[in-house]
Amino acid sequence: MLAFKIEMKRNQMIHYAKEYGFTASETVRCSQELDALLNKQWKQQIHSIRANKYSFAQ
Repeated sequence: MLAFKIEMKRNQMIHYAKEYGFTASETVRCSQELDALLNKQWKQQIHSIRANKYSFAQ
């Protein structure tokens, strides 16, 4: 589900960049929202890696 949201936000950002330009407020806002989603995905992956690492150690 998160991967889908990331892909949709990425497509939206590309659309805004083409339509309004890279520095338009719509594009920048969308880029920041995409960054937040990517950070969330990264944190989930790190948590998953750590959980798997410690589960094997036991």
